[in-house]
Amino acid sequence: MSDIIRLLPDSVANQIAAGEVIQRPASVIKELVENAIDAGATHIDVLVVDAGKTSIQVIDDGKGMSETDARLSFERHATSKIREAADLFALHTMGFRGEALASIAAVAQVELRTRTEGEELGTLLTIAGSKVESQEAVSCPKGSSFSVKNLFFNVPARRKFLKSNQTELSNILTEFERIVLVNPDVSFTLHHNGSELFNLPALQLRQRIMGVFGKKINQELLSLDVDTTMVRVSGFVGKPESARKKGARQYFFVNGRYMRHPYFHKAIMDAYEQLVPVGEQVSYFIYFEVDPGNIDVNIHPTKTEIKFENEQAIWQILAAAVKETLGKFNAVPSIDFDTEGMPDIPAFDASPYAGIQPPKTTYNPEYNPFNTSAAPPSSYSKPSRDWEQLYSGLEQHVSSQVSHPDESDYMMNMPPATENPGLYDHVEDAGVSEKSTQHYQFKGRFILTSVKSGLMIIDQQRAHVRILYDKYLDQITRRQGVSQGMLFPDIVQFPLSEVAILQEIMEDLSFLGFELTDLGGGSYAINGIPAGIEGLNPIELIQNMVHTAMEKGGKVKEEVQSILALTLAKAAAIVPGQVLTNEEMTSLVDGLFAVTTPNYTPDGKTVLSVINEDDLEKLFK
Repeated sequence: MSDIIRLLPDSVANQIAAGEVIQRPASVIKELVENAIDAGATHIDVLVVDAGKTSIQVIDDGKGMSETDARLSFERHATSKIREAADLFALHTMGFRGEALASIAAVAQVELRTRTEGEELGTLLTIAGSKVESQEAVSCPKGSSFSVKNLFFNVPARRKFLKSNQTELSNILTEFERIVLVNPDVSFTLHHNGSELFNLPALQLRQRIMGVFGKKINQELLSLDVDTTMVRVSGFVGKPESARKKGARQYFFVNGRYMRHPYFHKAIMDAYEQLVPVGEQVSYFIYFEVDPGNIDVNIHPTKTEIKFENEQAIWQILAAAVKETLGKFNAVPSIDFDTEGMPDIPAFDASPYAGIQPPKTTYNPEYNPFNTSAAPPSSYSKPSRDWEQLYSGLEQHVSSQVSHPDESDYMMNMPPATENPGLYDHVEDAGVSEKSTQHYQFKGRFILTSVKSGLMIIDQQRAHVRILYDKYLDQITRRQGVSQGMLFPDIVQFPLSEVAILQEIMEDLSFLGFELTDLGGGSYAINGIPAGIEGLNPIELIQNMVHTAMEKGGKVKEEVQSILALTLAKAAAIVPGQVLTNEEMTSLVDGLFAVTTPNYTPDGKTVLSVINEDDLEKLFK
């Protein structure tokens, strides 16, 4: 029997390693920028063409490499940080992954120019597909300049799975943000297709955060700093009033490295338990400094999941630090009794009203309203006209508040009632055979109506979502959204990592009826909104759409369109507790059974349920 085990060529082994390290252009930028930081760079330029698919260039002013080091840096497991196995558990730097440059060179065409401070000439090294094509001496600045072109040129299957330029650019910006937030003492620039997206000078951490996410975030942040023998925790947490359902900026860093940590995230959110509404999130930027020997960064290929030796104790320290910060902030406003320099407000003088008396009423305590055979005694007198006017005004006020709250907002999106008597016939699961005209609303949430098979219960909000979703999705696909112009346009601000996603969904937003004008720097003017959603906050609505598109990561255009339609439908639908008239309930029920799938919402939640007549009768036996 012949031998079947063989050693792989280095080029193949490097491509396999690249599959773990280099998933997309953002991975290349992460590796190169982290290497530049480890090389002592104080300024780093990142230049990207076509979201990194065509080329990526990272230029730094670090210490550079000698001719020999430049060549060795592309060999597998080459590193300047590790001499023995114990060094793996005492690393303070980031770019120690020995296969990083070798992996990049295995799937791209790479050109390196580098020079150390003591050398007159530097080195130019050209590699493609792990093969060194040339090496020569050149004149170049101190530091290193990596140029990576045609990523995955020799692995077409990998290149095929890259996303659109906007999505890949968003991934690059996300990775870039994580790096610059932990290195405020390094200045950065980022260019895409010749346009400058970021220009971040070396500043304090708070100013760096403002440089990335805009100056407005400064008003939301509370500083946090606690130092113990086990860990130092510093950074910023958001004020309770800055909580939002989506789009919160949440970052954990340990020893200068970004990480995900759901356990520590819970420690922060527990501190806000009674301060923010359920389901809403706050922004935070938390930095841990621990002994490198007490963490393990190698439990995940991308090194974003990190294991701590004393997680439970650090959890308690973090939770206490956040609570202390919130306690110092103290959301309850103080009352200032200092009246110096304040205007003199005179005391209330009741003398002009001294002659006014309340209206007088008379009544007969022997009068029995249930005695219909006798007329009211002649001694009974009607209330005075003053009281009649008061009761009339109260009755009108209560009626307007109780019977039809927010009726105008609701009726804007309510489907027209149908006159088709056989409308319900196709819904066999519901057992409906004939149209009902009398409905009952239970606790402002459910609509109860009689059907042939028993009692149907409809969730009014989910029904409206189902109706509006079909309406908005139809507008997108037919490109016939109706826009309502705004008298005073609102301004919405996005960080650059979200601008890329906004650009990707911009066409579909316009089909819905949104009209946005790019003002530059991530700012957009909202000049028009879809007709029928007046009263909603257009800024929050558009932000939620972008954040939802980012979270879902729609792979195809149809999925993105569905996400947009559902997000808008949920925002515009009636809310639980909204009291409806019988006509409004009829219109809602008719509209529900005019759609193709009335039983479930687009995200799979039950809209209606039927209790059959037999089960109802059993309740009374």
